[in-house]
Amino acid sequence: MVVIGDALIDEIRDAAGVRELVGGAALNVAVGLRRLGVPATLIAMVGADAAGDHIREYLADHDVPLIDSPSEHGSSRAVVHWSPQGEPEYTFNEAAQRRSIRFSDDALDAITDAALIAISCFPFDSAAEVAALTDAVADSHLVIDPNPRAGMLRDRAEFVRGFEGLAARAELVKVGADDAVLLYDGDLDALRRRLRDLGAGAVLATAGADGAVLESDSGEFAAPIVALPGRVVDTVGAGDATMAAVVEGLLDGHPTTDAGWRALLDRAMAVAAATVRAEGGLLRTPESLAAGDHGLYGS
Repeated sequence: MVVIGDALIDEIRDAAGVRELVGGAALNVAVGLRRLGVPATLIAMVGADAAGDHIREYLADHDVPLIDSPSEHGSSRAVVHWSPQGEPEYTFNEAAQRRSIRFSDDALDAITDAALIAISCFPFDSAAEVAALTDAVADSHLVIDPNPRAGMLRDRAEFVRGFEGLAARAELVKVGADDAVLLYDGDLDALRRRLRDLGAGAVLATAGADGAVLESDSGEFAAPIVALPGRVVDTVGAGDATMAAVVEGLLDGHPTTDAGWRALLDRAMAVAAATVRAEGGLLRTPESLAAGDHGLYGS
């Protein structure tokens, strides 16, 4: 697999102090896939600075090759605060707000060789970036998570236009309740139906504590959140973990039975539940929690 999108430093600020974690939606998906046994290469903008060195080291620790796009503004950074409801709120630096990906020959070769391309947190509101991405992925099989961030969103209508242009031909599109609020009218079910009508092969709609729905030509399959031992520590990587687990389950083809679709979604929800029981976006599985592996190289 190849994953295209963001890689950054999450600067966590809370009552316990300040901590820095390697993150970014696309990076979390790439590392998550690798932890699920799927070879994955990340194409992302990373600066030539200390933060970039941390990102590169983290990816190397997890055996995820990086094809980096240069950044004149350094590496992206998100300062993370928590809302009264316990949801993360982000403030992004200039590099994140002006993120850009250039597709080198190495990147194009990796895309050509990949069975599936995942795109997450891409600047869909830049027509030039979308045009370059469209040319780069050509007729590849796509999985897309728009993952918009209010602090990086410059043009809502342009973002929707760019996102939907590629979503219409994607094998799978993942959207969350926050995406529906930020980009549309807030109706996640309506957004799911809209994306299916546009042509998306399957749509995974995640709604936090309300669970998730996966819709394809085989029907609609819903799953609640999964209860696991331990308290919920950090919800930042839940959506990325869910996406990685569903993608891993689709690599050998779509399930052919209702039971197969339900099992795929149930497994993804269990992975998400394990992931939120430790800080940071590193994917965990229920098995890794039981084994005491809360995330080697987790930050």
